[in-house]
Amino acid sequence: MKVDLVIKNIGKLATMRSGKNPKVREQMNEIEILENAYVAIGDGKFVDIGQGESYKKIINQNSKIDDADGLLVTPGLIDAHTHLVHGGSRENEFSKKISGVPYIDILKQGGGILSTVKSTRESAFEELYHKARKSLDRMLELGVTTIESKSGYGLDMDTEIKQLQVSHKLSKDHPIDLVHTFLGAHAIPVEYKGNSEKYIEILVNEIMPKIKELELAEFCDVFCEEGVFSITESEAILSKAKEIGYKLKIHADEIESLGGAELSARLNCISSDHLMAASEEGIKMMAKNNVIANLLPATSFNLNKSYANARKMIDLGVPIALSSDYNPGSCPSENLQFVMQLGCIGLKMTPYEVLNAVTINAAYAVDRQDEIGSIEVGKKADLVVFDAPNIEYLMYHFGVNHANKVYKDGILVVDDKKVL
Repeated sequence: MKVDLVIKNIGKLATMRSGKNPKVREQMNEIEILENAYVAIGDGKFVDIGQGESYKKIINQNSKIDDADGLLVTPGLIDAHTHLVHGGSRENEFSKKISGVPYIDILKQGGGILSTVKSTRESAFEELYHKARKSLDRMLELGVTTIESKSGYGLDMDTEIKQLQVSHKLSKDHPIDLVHTFLGAHAIPVEYKGNSEKYIEILVNEIMPKIKELELAEFCDVFCEEGVFSITESEAILSKAKEIGYKLKIHADEIESLGGAELSARLNCISSDHLMAASEEGIKMMAKNNVIANLLPATSFNLNKSYANARKMIDLGVPIALSSDYNPGSCPSENLQFVMQLGCIGLKMTPYEVLNAVTINAAYAVDRQDEIGSIEVGKKADLVVFDAPNIEYLMYHFGVNHANKVYKDGILVVDDKKVL
């Protein structure tokens, strides 16, 4: 076998290896950990995993050896829900938010998503690109090697295409891999206020097919919420998306319990996201249909809202992923490590459950489980060397960056907490 690189002297190697499905119930609290371990990498993929000095049998004079200094190593982290590409920011709404003005009221006043739509429409491609690239660097420094990137701040043909084209260029230019999602159903644009039927007609008959024709998005998402898109409207949009060939995601039951969880199960969405107000019946239906609950605790933290009931979801057999929801309004933070810590503190998940939720289960949430999410022979050599002795320490010592080194496709891209 060809061995380009060996990373040796790994104190604890969390492989995150699983079976053929995302982890559920007690599986979420199980992690294979190898001590005094090494990984061997060839052509950007893992070619061997072992312990001690067995790697000496497979190296040659051209193999490079890196030392993990006895630290914790995990797969690269996966952020399966971000609104990466957008113009402007919304700090002007911060005082309203902390004084208790409901988000939906801010949206009705022309703020919220609609404010960012205006900024994004007015921003040039290069401006959006450089803003998003700066965020990607932050994510990479924190150990994130794959993200999902949504559109949804255009709400017209040209800007939605522009957002997704920025996302594709970033995926080519930046070490982080991007998975692309069309979210044209993020809000009703101001020009169709009071005429949502017309916007939905244009969305499903013109914009959505064009995005698919241009191969700009793999997934389609809808913001199903009171005052945004109803259950009936969301079902119509997602059903059309499925017919065209999109894989499905949904923003569901974030603020009100509308039945978004139930809808995600009926349509066999890959993931249903937010779910702070999901019903027990909806959770049971998701478990039955193996829909991933992609929970976003930093949004709950930032909005000072209740957290999703992760413990009930795990008990009922729903696979859990955790993501940042990075966006300019409800979660202006790229910090997935903080999300992990909130997974323990806010969602009452164990450290092992949290790590599974941002690696192997998050890989399933973006349909990349055969490529990433665990350290296994044949998968991409994405990994993080954490300046931590164990998994518990990552969650216990919060508010700091523990990622010391990051490798993407077997290449060192972050060293001493800095992007190279």
